[in-house]
Parts: sequence; C-alpha cells; structure tokens
Amino acid sequence: MSDKIMLLDGHSLLNRAFYGLPDLTNAEGKHTNAVLGFLNIMLRYVEEEKPTHLLVAFDRKEPTFRHIKYKEYKGTRKPMPAELHEQVPLMKEVLKTMEIPIITQAGIEADDILGTIGKEAEEAGFDVAIVSGDRDLLQLATKKVKVKIPKTKASGTVTEDYYEDDVRELYGVSPTEFIDMKGLMGDTSDNIPGVPGIGEKTAAKIIKEYHSIENAHDHIEEIKPARAKNNLQEYYEQAIMSKDLATIKKDCDLSYDFKDAKIGTLFTKEAYQLFKELELKSLFKYFDEEEKEEETLEVVTTSDLGEVENLFSSIKKSGQAGLGVIGVSGNCKGISLTWKEGTVLALIGGFVTEDYLKEKIVELLKEGTELIVLDYKALLHFVEEVRGYESQIQDVGIQAYLLNPLQSAYDYEDIARDYLRQMLPSRKEICGKKAIEEVFEAEEEKTVQMAAYLSYVPFHAYPLVFEKLKEQEMEELYLTIERPTVATLYDMEKYGITVEKDALKEYGDQLIGRIEELEQNIYEKAGKTFNINSPKQLGVILFEDLKMPFAKKTKTGYSTNADILEKLAPDYPIVSEILEYRQLTKLKSTYADGLAAFIQEDGKIHSIFHQKVTATGRLSSSDPNLQNIPIRMPLGRAIRKVFVPDPGYVFVSADYSQIELRVLAHMAGDEHLIDAYRHGEDIHRMTASQVFGVPFEEVTPLLRRSAKAVNFGIVYGISAFGLSQDLKISRKEASDYINKYFATYPGIKTYLDGNVAFAKQEGYVKTLYGRIRPIPELSSSNFMQRSFGERVAMNSSIQGTAADIIKIAMVRVSKRLQEENLESRLILQIHDELLIETKENERKEVRKILEEEMMGAAQLKVPLSIDIEEGKTWYEAK
Repeated sequence: MSDKIMLLDGHSLLNRAFYGLPDLTNAEGKHTNAVLGFLNIMLRYVEEEKPTHLLVAFDRKEPTFRHIKYKEYKGTRKPMPAELHEQVPLMKEVLKTMEIPIITQAGIEADDILGTIGKEAEEAGFDVAIVSGDRDLLQLATKKVKVKIPKTKASGTVTEDYYEDDVRELYGVSPTEFIDMKGLMGDTSDNIPGVPGIGEKTAAKIIKEYHSIENAHDHIEEIKPARAKNNLQEYYEQAIMSKDLATIKKDCDLSYDFKDAKIGTLFTKEAYQLFKELELKSLFKYFDEEEKEEETLEVVTTSDLGEVENLFSSIKKSGQAGLGVIGVSGNCKGISLTWKEGTVLALIGGFVTEDYLKEKIVELLKEGTELIVLDYKALLHFVEEVRGYESQIQDVGIQAYLLNPLQSAYDYEDIARDYLRQMLPSRKEICGKKAIEEVFEAEEEKTVQMAAYLSYVPFHAYPLVFEKLKEQEMEELYLTIERPTVATLYDMEKYGITVEKDALKEYGDQLIGRIEELEQNIYEKAGKTFNINSPKQLGVILFEDLKMPFAKKTKTGYSTNADILEKLAPDYPIVSEILEYRQLTKLKSTYADGLAAFIQEDGKIHSIFHQKVTATGRLSSSDPNLQNIPIRMPLGRAIRKVFVPDPGYVFVSADYSQIELRVLAHMAGDEHLIDAYRHGEDIHRMTASQVFGVPFEEVTPLLRRSAKAVNFGIVYGISAFGLSQDLKISRKEASDYINKYFATYPGIKTYLDGNVAFAKQEGYVKTLYGRIRPIPELSSSNFMQRSFGERVAMNSSIQGTAADIIKIAMVRVSKRLQEENLESRLILQIHDELLIETKENERKEVRKILEEEMMGAAQLKVPLSIDIEEGKTWYEAK
C-alpha cells in the first residue's frame, strides 16, 4: 500500500468554515468558529482518506508574481472580517501543537505550493488528496491526484471529489484545459477579467472543441455564437493574460521535506491544552486519557456518623464552605462539601440520613458559617429552613449570570471554565439524560468527581466571581434584587397554581370543534382536502391552484410563513382561516393537551421559574412555560379560565401600567413625556394627537392604537420598515411618524442615540440599577448583526430596568404578605403582572399591599401606576 499525502489550502478552508458555522467565542472572547470548522473538515478527511502525510499551505500578505503581472489581481476582494482575521494565527498555532507542518512563501500563493508539492508527491509515488474550497485547484487533478472540495453548512459538510476523469465528466474538458476555460470565463473572486460575454457554458463549449485559447483563436471564424467570436478576437491578449493568471505553478522552489509531513500523534498534550483554552469540547473525544491529564480532586467519601460529625466541626471552625446537594429532596444521595481543608462527600446510608444532613446544614448557618452554592433555589427545595439565613448564602450561579447574561448555562463546568480555567466533564457527559441521583455510585470515580465539583467549583470560584461583581459595580444589584428574588421564586414554585381538569378538557373540546369547523371551511375554499399542516401542500394550494400573489419559492417548496400569510389574509378569507387554524392547533397541543401533563397529584401546576436565562434580566418559566400564555385572541385568553384559586380564595391580579414607557420617560429625562405622566394624561392619545396632527379630543380609537404601536415600537428600537409592517402603511409614512415622534419627544431621541454611542464605545449598556447587558453584535463585521446590536442598545436599559423594578416589587409584596401573617400568597409573575392567591377576607389588605409595594418599588421622575382586578379564575382577574 503506497503512502498518501493530504495537502490543505489553509485560507480557503478557514474562510469556508467561518461562513459555514455560527459565531463562536471562548470565555476570553476569542472567535473560534473558523478554527473549529477547519478542524472538523481536516479530521473528517483524515479519517476518510487515512493519509500517512499531512501539511497545510497558507497565503502570505506580500504581493505575488500575479500582482506584478496584473496589479488589479484580487483587487475587488473585500477585506477579511476581523472575526476571521484573528483566527488565522490561532489556526496556525493549533496546527503547530498538532505537529502538522505549515508552508508559506512570499511571492507565491498557497495554490502554487499545493500544485508544486502535489506534483512532486505524485512523482515520488504518493497518492495525493488536495483539499480546498477553491475550484481553481481542479486543474491539479490527475489519475492519482484527487481534489476534494468541501461545502460547509450549519448542518454539516458535504464533499465533491475530483480525479481527472471527474473533471472531464463535469465540464467536458481535461484538468489542463480547465485553465483555458478559466482564461475565457474569468474569475470575479480573483478579479481575473477573462473575455466579456463568455460565461462558463460557452467557455466549456469552446475549449471542449478547440482544447486551448490559442487554438480557438486560430479558428476564430468558426467560433459561435458571433458575440463570443468577436469578443475573443478583440480581447484575445486579455484572455491569454487571464489564462496565465489562472495557471497554478507546479515548479516553485520550496524548502520542505516529505518526512516532516509524516503524521504523528496529532492529539498531543499541547493540542489538548490549547483546545481547552479555546473551549473546543467537541474535539476532546479524539484525545487519549493520558494526553488529557485531567485534574482530579482528592475526595473523601463517608457515611460514618463519627466522621461526618468531625467534618462539620472542622467546617464550623473555618467559617466558610462550598455546598452541593447530590440529587433532589426525596431522592437524595448526600451532600458535597468543600472548605479550606479539602472536599468531602457525606453519603446517605447507615446512620447518615437526609434529615440529619439537613439539620447539620442549618446548624452550620446558625453558627455563622457562610455557604457558597451553585444554585440557592435548588438548596431551598432541599432544605427550606435555610431561607432565614439568606445573608450567609452566596449563589455563584447568579453572580456569574450577572457578569455575563449571554451564556446559555451557569453550571459547575461553565463556571470552572470561565473563572478557574479548568475544563471539567459536564453532568450531561457523565449522566446522559438521567438525573445525578439515578446514576450516582460511590465507587464510580467520575461520578464521585462530579458530585465533588458541585461544592468545589463554587467554593474556589466565589472570591474571583464576587471580586469581578464588585469591579462591575453590581454587588448591590446582586444583594438587594437578585438574591432576594430567589426565595420568592421558590415560594411560587412550591405553592403552584390549581388547574381545573374538567375545565381544561372542556377548553380542549371547544378548540377541537372550532378546528374541525375551520378544516371544512378551508377544504371547501381550496376545492380539495389536503394536509393543512404541510407547508409544501399548502404552498401548492395557495400559489398554484388559487394563484395568490407573494409566492416565494424555496428549496422545499413555497414559503408559507406567517409574514406572507398575514399579507394575504385581508384579501383571502381562506388565509385568515389558515392563520386561525394554526393558532388554535398550537393552543391545543401546547395548552389544552400540554398543561394536562404537568398537573401534579395536588391538582396544581408547579412551573419552574428561571432567573438566569434572559439577557435583560426578565424572568422566564418552563415545565410548563406560563409566560407565553396567549392573551391577544379570545380563545387564547380563555385558557386562563382553567386556572382557579383554592377554596376560600380569590385571585387578585396587579399589572403595571406602561412601565417601560414610564422608565423611558425617567431615563431619557424628556420633560414633555414626564409632564404628561405627572398630569395623568392618556399617553397614547396625546402621542396620536402630536404625531398624526389631529386635536386631542378628535383622536379616534384607530389612531390611538396606531400611536400605541409607535410608543411601544420606539422602546424596542423599531425601524420604519417594522412599523410599516405593524400598521400596514408605507415605509415613508412610518418614517414620518417616527420623525414626528422624536420631534414631539426630543429627549428620547437624544437618549436612545446616547445609548447606542455608549454601547459602541464600552460594549454594553446598563440599567438604572447597574445591570450590564453586553452587546457583542456592535463589533460584528456583519451589517445585519450591527443593526440588531443598535436596537438592543436602544432598548435593553429600558427593558432591564423594568425587569429590575418588577423583581423589587415581587420581593416586597411577598415579604409584606409574610410579615403581616396573611394566608394570601404570590403565586405567579407574568411579565408586568403579579397574581396573588388571596384569602377572601384578606382582599382589602392585599390590594393595599400591592398598591404600596408595587407603586413604591422605584422612585422615578414619573409615578408608577398599577391596574388591580380580581376574580374566581385567572381570566376574571385580568
């Protein structure tokens, strides 16, 4: 079996990988998507081709001999995006750690290096595989030289392989003749002019018949069509020059040795350390355990009562410990503790019971010990009694979230990576889809290690994280808003909300009836039955059978997304019914059917509330998601009828009125808007009067609704195009409305522009309470990303401040209910609304508490206002 060498075109593959994968960065902000994509391609081909030798060629920035011949060569290329440019030296560093040789040479391109080495390797008896995203390299294909062209997409990489015969089959010409084709057709990416009017098909036809540009010119009178003949005659010298520029040199004087390209380990210790730094976890699987040399903790496991007592005595003396709970209450395997002496797992078994460990945790707090955890809410679910010692509990997960709210997770492996510079195996890697308590076995080293990390990581990361929190001036935000919110969310999760099963079934039946009615109407108007849920079948019905406008063809058929259907709905009743059908089927699957699965034995749904998900600080919920219950359509709002209070209680709902607009008035300092709020004016009516130029008393409901869209659109950085879509008006009209709005409230324009300018300089915006929202999109080379970043910069401080105020209100309301020993309790927070399950004889007190605590949650330049409703269902209370 002969040796095989694989030659890679460095810049070409990096470029293809960069645009084929989404943007990725490590904790230090280094961009890594091109590096990861390059390595994925290279390692896949190493596996497929099994080469014995491997090397990579890169271009240099100095001019080449082609630039000397034709100074406009590659002159139309845009500069490399900064996010890609920084990955070129990084890629070379990665290759060096993998002991893969890199060849560059001034005056020539990587193509010429590949062409020269490829030819010499073939002559030396190697099989050759050349990998490049550039089809120019097809001219290098022979019987033994294969050119591999990868196409990188988000879904993966597909490959086109070309030997000499494959090039002939594709173009009808030999690889050498392919150069003449390029000379005729030119190359826009390299700014090779070619012959005007001759494209790929004509070039292929001419070279297939005459085999070279020179021979074609010798038979110029025979060339067809006439335009190609005339242009080739006129631009013959340019065609010859273009051919010369397109020809890859195969005789460059290079300094290298084939033995240096022999593949060795690739997955070296140095490579593993660099991959760890770059956080390329998907590539760790290639390394042997000895290369990884993972740090392991010295963990003592015990279920001996005497040892556990000694352990707790030692921790009390130290005054501080990391604490992790292994599993959840009711199915708990023990606890993990880390303090300055080391890390210990106290396992349940023998004399060590769950209740005993709970008592010992509370005892530590009573003795003044500070406990550092990853998730304070999870600890509350294990031992509720810790809530009286909040000032002694530090939640490192929340602290890390405040420092970087754009991350997707804040588990021990994320915090270890970002602050301890350690790459630890995740829970998912160790446990799969199972819960930790299901797989925990004391004798399994990895599982013991993971359990230990639950306390080890927060304990050691806390000093670093908290110091950064203070540097970013978010210590007060954490202590007074975020940490107190945890116990409030725990209470909401514990109480839950009752769902009437019969009412839920009735609601589902009501949906089914309307869905079936819509189905029949749609079939009747379409003239046939079809799968309404199939975009492909629906597209054919709308745009082929019914000949509707706005047809937009995609690879899989006609687009039937909401934007297109909403354009058609006013003129086509069938489309209105399709939109309603989609909404109702989603309601049925998500709520009528979906909610039933979450009703627990107590007849309640106990949704999980998340504090570390949104970048703006807003809360979210899951299992089920109660934040997204629809309220705009009547049948959507009707789902609230199935949520009821316990016997002897009613629902009291309090909703902030226009809180984001009030925050905007305060933060922008616009006197006109501030004055309007202070005098209790109808803001939307006033805006309509000013923007649409009508007297205040003549503002119609329609104009007020349009002004409302403008008011709230401004908060979200809406564009003229977005507003035109919302109001079904021209872009010019929408632009005029926005300009008039800013003329009415000039302080708002100044404020929003100031936010964008600040964010461009600092990379983030801040809320009134110091919450930071990073905006990396502002430094992107992509225009759409930068535009998105500007909209985020405009509205994040407003949304984030509103979210902060709502959290303050939640904590204050919940605390007052408990301090006054009321039986009423806060059970839900949905956006700007708080829902209190209120004892019937406590309505008056609850209303008073809501008014005082919600309206007093922040001291703004404008008054906060709330609307209070009550009822025997959530529907009635809203």
